[in-house]
Amino acid sequence: MPDSPTPGRRERKKAATRQAIADAALELFLEHGFDRVSVRDVAERADVSTTTLFAHFPSKEALVFDREQDVDAALRAAVRERPEGQSVVEALRAHALEAWVPIVTDPRRASFTALVGDTPALREYGERMWMRHADTLGAVIAEELGREPDDPACAALARFVLEVPALTAGRHDPRATVETVFDLLLHGWRSQTGQRDAVADGLRD
Repeated sequence: MPDSPTPGRRERKKAATRQAIADAALELFLEHGFDRVSVRDVAERADVSTTTLFAHFPSKEALVFDREQDVDAALRAAVRERPEGQSVVEALRAHALEAWVPIVTDPRRASFTALVGDTPALREYGERMWMRHADTLGAVIAEELGREPDDPACAALARFVLEVPALTAGRHDPRATVETVFDLLLHGWRSQTGQRDAVADGLRD
């Protein structure tokens, strides 16, 4: 009698099915446009039932942003599991360099960005998702620093950090851009200019 599948194998199979659905969806959306592709079309391309599809993705828009939960988990881990003695900002810098730079430099990035930008439903979903990530990151930063969950400084830092992927897109050297942004977060604007801010000085005169 064959052995029953172990939980590890079941989870791997589940993850493989989910990835196959997401890949099929993105292929179809890029080929035909989001609005011209139905959930049934995606299920057929992935060779699964629509019931199976909805067991993995709660909505059609979620098919495009299939890594949402992974991103949330990775943000929490980057802060909570950072090496002893490493600051929160440096931990997030390391996370951005390791996890976000490869995504920004992916050759499919431009097509994906165009798909989202040209589809109102995806733009709205993406904006709501961005805010969910910001809330997650702001809360975990506050928790690590022993502050209130809605601490404005922690919320601001989270939002600044989550702008990094957009700031690196299309740059000749995304890694250098990440370093520049995090240097700014660590040391402030004057460290970037090497001099006093002329506009601010003018306002004080």
